[in-house]
Amino acid sequence: MTAGGDFVYGLREWLRAHNLDPDSEDLAGTPGRVLRMYEEFTSGYAMDPKDVLARNFDIRRSDEPIIVSDIEFVSTCAHHLLPFHGQAMIAYAPSPAAPVVGLSKLPRLLDIYARRLQTQETLTKQVTDALELHLDVTGSACVIRAVHGCLAHRGARKPGTVMTTASYTGIYLADPAARADLHRLADRS
Repeated sequence: MTAGGDFVYGLREWLRAHNLDPDSEDLAGTPGRVLRMYEEFTSGYAMDPKDVLARNFDIRRSDEPIIVSDIEFVSTCAHHLLPFHGQAMIAYAPSPAAPVVGLSKLPRLLDIYARRLQTQETLTKQVTDALELHLDVTGSACVIRAVHGCLAHRGARKPGTVMTTASYTGIYLADPAARADLHRLADRS
């Protein structure tokens, strides 16, 4: 049996164990739909951030920041397989002689990592690590604010609670004034 077949079989057995008929009108396609849902939620494993960030424009700038904010995303908690969602701000300062990536590349980079089983802390750092690895930058930043299904719907049951994480590299890590300026600019965008 394939991994997908094992998953569908296991979910059918779980339904039976809870005295539910997996062949009933309401549940007949549910195990397959759940499998396809998780395949969609984890489609980022098939994508490479290098490919997205390789497409750039030969626009030379000083090391002034490029900021994209209010990027909506949905990810799946690696601990509970429940969704978490929110907004991200991604920024980088290209080295003076470096080309820049197109506007859509930063949200696409976020989606590559968000469409994997995640923790918010890891997701935030993966974005800045990818910018450092694949672009010529003097610094990068990612700030994520998100609401977690695992906190809202189970355990503590605190809907609407927001978690904020941040990752900084280069000038944004080393220079508090540069970091403050970045946040001032992002709040205006």
